[in-house]
Amino acid sequence: MAEATVTSEVRAQAELRQGPDEVRDQAELRAYINDLAHRWSMTLSALAFTLVPAFFLLDYMVVSPELLGRFALYRGLATIVPVIQFFVLRATLPSNRSILHGYLLTLVTAGAIAAMTTNLGGFNSPYYAGLNLVVIAIVVLLPWGFFHSVANALIVLSLYIGFNLVFPSHEPIRMEALFNNLYFLIATTVIAVAVNVVKQRLIEQEFWGRSKLSAARDALWGEMELAKRIQTALLPKVDRVPGFRVAARMLPAAEVGGDYYDILQTAAGETWLAIGDVSGHGVASGLIMMMTQTSIFATVDRTTGYMPSRVLELVNSVVKQNISRLSTDRYMSVWLARLDGGRMTFAGKHQDVLIWRKASNTVETLPTTGTWLGLVDDLAGKLSDASVEIAEGDAVLLFTDGITEAMNAAGEMFNQTRLTEVLQKHGALEAEQIVLAVLAEVDAFQAQQADDITVLVLKRVQTGRRADS
Repeated sequence: MAEATVTSEVRAQAELRQGPDEVRDQAELRAYINDLAHRWSMTLSALAFTLVPAFFLLDYMVVSPELLGRFALYRGLATIVPVIQFFVLRATLPSNRSILHGYLLTLVTAGAIAAMTTNLGGFNSPYYAGLNLVVIAIVVLLPWGFFHSVANALIVLSLYIGFNLVFPSHEPIRMEALFNNLYFLIATTVIAVAVNVVKQRLIEQEFWGRSKLSAARDALWGEMELAKRIQTALLPKVDRVPGFRVAARMLPAAEVGGDYYDILQTAAGETWLAIGDVSGHGVASGLIMMMTQTSIFATVDRTTGYMPSRVLELVNSVVKQNISRLSTDRYMSVWLARLDGGRMTFAGKHQDVLIWRKASNTVETLPTTGTWLGLVDDLAGKLSDASVEIAEGDAVLLFTDGITEAMNAAGEMFNQTRLTEVLQKHGALEAEQIVLAVLAEVDAFQAQQADDITVLVLKRVQTGRRADS
């Protein structure tokens, strides 16, 4: 008792020195090995109640008729116990006690075989060979470790020797037969134990390897989640600008999206709108998106009076260099607009701009022209500016191709025609309601989201209403 207390205290002190992470890892390894032992014990019990009675055919061919009844009893007991074990294992969960099922199987099957040898010449009987099968099956298949492997093998040898010493055969012992039998049993034991020790190391290596992969995966997803939060934090929290109500949503297809939109109000009082889409999606696209957002904001916030085309030229020079440094072939479509009262001046190559006109209850399509960011070093002369008046009550709809290219189960795209119909139907609603209507229509249409989805609605405030009301 005192020795057990000292041992437990030493173990507890060792665990304290290891720290909580190491103790937890060791507990998880123990649980993993227990689970393997539980599953393999179930398999071994099934093998036992299948093969043990099948070997009665060998008894029928080898032993004398007067022994068949006794051998049937031996094999019956060695069959019933594994059957009970099998159902017990199925009904219970893995634990530190799962290893005991292996010992019980050893006692039952090896005991039955050892008892048979006492009736067939004792140490002279070739029936001892069945004990080799017990050693190989149970020691090799179960994740015992060195101690349990040796203990199990010693149980087999003890049963064999013990039964034949307690119930000696009437035949004189032939020493060469005894030496032969013990020699092969011990050799089988050594081989089985060696295999089990190596297997145990491989099991532990596999476990630690999986643990490291799991930790790396969790760390990666943690970084992805952080990147997603950063990206989300950079989205504008603006629902109104002078003369307009604004609403927008961005739904990334991956943890980090490549879509971009922004609503910028500079220190000088200018209001800018931007929407874009980086080719592909994921971390690289999200990174390029954030570079673009930062560059546009820095450009328009420091200098007033820039035309949208000039802003995009300056931003492109930065984005193109950074894309080259990333050794990637990404590019980005960007549309940029400056609001001056009811006039919207814009430039950039992106999806068409849709405008619901309150006066006529129709949808006007504004094509965008130019080229994408990140393809060439200099965009000078490749972009042009255009202007359009936004009347009171009109609604401007901006979107990325995740909307129009959303695909249903039949392989049909949502397309711009359907989007135009949605805007036609809901254009009289408030900006937030139009956004929700568009997303609801797309979600009902698509089989699954395959690309980032972004939609932004700008609604001109009508006379008698204030944008900040």
